[in-house]
Amino acid sequence: MQLDATDRRLLRLLQREGRISNAELAERIALSPSACHRRMQRLETDGYIAGYVALVDARRIGKPTTVFVEITLNGQSDEILDAFEKAVARIPDLLECHLMAGNADFLLKLVAEDTEDFARIHRQYLSRLPHVAQMHSSFALRTVVKTTALDI
Repeated sequence: MQLDATDRRLLRLLQREGRISNAELAERIALSPSACHRRMQRLETDGYIAGYVALVDARRIGKPTTVFVEITLNGQSDEILDAFEKAVARIPDLLECHLMAGNADFLLKLVAEDTEDFARIHRQYLSRLPHVAQMHSSFALRTVVKTTALDI
């Protein structure tokens, strides 16, 4: 399915105002509420809308420290990658894990209360990950740009 201009306006608006009512959304993109609802259902069914979430402010819940961890494994076999990916998915403070091209095999994004809390996460989880050859951690000093909205 191709996205038309109305679909794009709908998706852009939803990314900025996820709690907007169907009636308000329909009015703002110049559709009837029933036509807007049908488009929303189609966009969900076709996978353009992957889900709905509330974005929680990490600072407000006491986890203001963002840490990026580059991990290099000691091999690239399917068994090694699978074992690592299963284990890393169990880390509670993990926000993202990406298989990378380049120097590191994986890039992780975690949140922590502070450096001591990150040391706990490192001891309890990161140091126990299977097949890790090298690990480098970097602390974010300040977030300059942060968005979940895609350019549509």
